[in-house]
Amino acid sequence: MKTVPVHASRDYSVRIGAGLLSELGAQAAAVCQVGSAAIVSDSNVWPLYGESARSSLENAGFRVVHFIFPAGEASKNPGTYLEILNFLANNHLTRTDCVVALGGGVVGDIAGFAAATYLRGIPCIQVPTTLLAAVDSSVGGKTAIDLPAGKNLVGAFCQPRLVLCDLDALSTLPADDFRDGCAEVIKYGILYDAQLFAHLAGAGLAFRREDVIARCVALKRDVVAQDEFDTGVRQKLNLGHTVGHGVEIQSRFAISHGQAVAIGMAIISRAGAAMGICSPECRDEILSVLHTFGLPTSTSFSAQALYESALSDKKRTGGTVNLVIPQTIGCCILRPTPVAELKSLIEAGL
Repeated sequence: MKTVPVHASRDYSVRIGAGLLSELGAQAAAVCQVGSAAIVSDSNVWPLYGESARSSLENAGFRVVHFIFPAGEASKNPGTYLEILNFLANNHLTRTDCVVALGGGVVGDIAGFAAATYLRGIPCIQVPTTLLAAVDSSVGGKTAIDLPAGKNLVGAFCQPRLVLCDLDALSTLPADDFRDGCAEVIKYGILYDAQLFAHLAGAGLAFRREDVIARCVALKRDVVAQDEFDTGVRQKLNLGHTVGHGVEIQSRFAISHGQAVAIGMAIISRAGAAMGICSPECRDEILSVLHTFGLPTSTSFSAQALYESALSDKKRTGGTVNLVIPQTIGCCILRPTPVAELKSLIEAGL
């Protein structure tokens, strides 16, 4: 097992290893008061891991209740969010009780947001069951729901009390879902770590899971420590996301987050090369590793459609959008881009 300490407005640990779900109750009791625990999960994850999570918590003395919603990004909406809040209230959870987010990024985002806002904030434990959630969304305290106008437009910062990543959960992931997480793993290599990128390029899907997940978490930890509330360097973690979110929205979420981020990274690297910012070698390496992992690098959506979606992106500030553009592997820049230039930039990357 590897443990990565995170230092933010609330310090906590990210624990990564096989068989950790059986330790959930004991780990929760160490960071939360033993009382009621509300597990929030989805219809895919609960049948696989719900009973194990509940048994572990009950064995540690928690009263356990659970809320299950239909799996998928479409559920990350205000209606589901209000249902969770009403569920917590109807089950009489108090400020000393906790929410346990058991699932992937959608579960972690909406359960974390409910915990952040119910009674003005109660403890939350993140138990990611996907690679994407393990390396990215479960760490750093961002929680949110979607609106019809765009992704993650309503949310709050809520650092968890604990992140428990059981590697055994990754063994039940469908291949496409595992590849989704690989897009975020590749992102960390492009942003900060040429050695990590080289390992991924050489090993492909056979990369060292525990080591790579721990490295990604440590990289994100360091960024969060510098910029917890996403006003500066943390915005670099949005590499591929501005265009990627546009792809998701245009597809009505038929294209998954990981695939959309891969497309976004490909488009921005091609656009960056056309602008003379991204070296041709860097562009080609990015496209090559995305192909190695079976991730898409193009889209049929027009520059106009993606541009219109970007106008609702939460990273827009006034008349500019902050774009993350690779220069070389391990080094990217944050470039404020006038909205008026965004469409032509996307066209250059398609």
